[in-house]
Amino acid sequence: MAPIRTLLSGLLGAALLVPVLPSATTAAADARTIDYGGLRLAVPADWRVVDLDLDPDACLRLDLPTLYLGHAGNQSQCTGRAVISRADTLHLEPLDGAPQRADIPTIAVDSGTTLPETPPRSDSNEVRYALLRPGVMATVSYGAAPDAVRRVLARARAVTPGAPAAPRPPAEPALATDGTEPRNAQEPFTGEGFDACTAPTQKSMDTWRADSPFRAVGIYIGGRARACAQPQLTADWVRRQADAGWHLMPIWVGPQPWNSSSTGLSTDPSEADEQGRSAADGASAAAASLGLPPGTVLYNDLENYTDRETWDAPVVAYLTAWTVRLHELGYRSAAYVSASSGAKTLSAHHHQAPEAMPDVLWVARWNGAASVGDADMGLPAGTPQWAGRRRAHQFRGDHDATYGGVKINIDRNWVDIDPSAIGTGDVLPLA
Repeated sequence: MAPIRTLLSGLLGAALLVPVLPSATTAAADARTIDYGGLRLAVPADWRVVDLDLDPDACLRLDLPTLYLGHAGNQSQCTGRAVISRADTLHLEPLDGAPQRADIPTIAVDSGTTLPETPPRSDSNEVRYALLRPGVMATVSYGAAPDAVRRVLARARAVTPGAPAAPRPPAEPALATDGTEPRNAQEPFTGEGFDACTAPTQKSMDTWRADSPFRAVGIYIGGRARACAQPQLTADWVRRQADAGWHLMPIWVGPQPWNSSSTGLSTDPSEADEQGRSAADGASAAAASLGLPPGTVLYNDLENYTDRETWDAPVVAYLTAWTVRLHELGYRSAAYVSASSGAKTLSAHHHQAPEAMPDVLWVARWNGAASVGDADMGLPAGTPQWAGRRRAHQFRGDHDATYGGVKINIDRNWVDIDPSAIGTGDVLPLA
């Protein structure tokens, strides 16, 4: 059985915590006062404070209450993929140099921290506020609702009243910076690939392109159970990897087969069906913002589960609804599942609705075999299911790999994918 790739608080990698900054004082028993970038704000006492300028390797994790300060570094300490519970986090960084994020909405706030009354919808439970007067980009991440962390930000005050207005926020991310359409990011590919919790820096990608055996990369484009923030993930990042010849595997981390108010899948198949359609809407919107056109295969990360009596029916309802809705939107569908649970479930129900099954199957079975054979995929011997270059196998889980002096925590995969093998009749035209 492939281990569940779930982040738990006890597995926290090292991060440089800042219990008291030079400009921080204890304001009350339940809060601390932090000064940053011309802002003074009261942070709940149970939040970590992580200075990214002092620790550029620190991971911007979304499952621990945290105030992050400064531009994100290479995030080499990131591990895991899906979280059982999302936490409230706030990331403050200078507006100058903040990345042009395409995966979450960005709202410009003209004066101070007077936030719009209603935050925009975010399928990934994240939203950014470009605070123009203090010159700070504030990224809010939350569990079920953004109210608590928005209050922390909205109550911030300027340390120096009357500070000059900051430059305008980053322009809306373009699909291709040179005015051309991005090249196909999913050319047919057979060989080794990796996936990492957060998109590596461009320097890391270039080094690994030259020195590693990998030519495919899985990247997490959103979803309520996504474990790591994605400060590198922009439309330009996607275009650069496609131009370099990487085969991209965009991954959506939607509701999971566990009991959680913030990240859980419903045990009711009819509600799970609705969740699948909603996940497809969110994933397709994120893909389009990142410059990934219709026809792209989008992967739904659904983690392992052991109680099949409870979860099999909602899992099938969720993934078939995900597939049908993606087809309606013009995208191709894929599912990342465990060999011992999701793969067996989808295989057993394949005959009931083959047209609604994911077009591509990506199976986690950490047996060290770089193969997409039936046995390694957890499928019946000799099955025609997902035959014809529609398979990927994650054969080794979380581990550090170093190529060209660049270390990244990854999973290893053997990929045999040809999107053109999915007949045009399998994907509905855009309405």
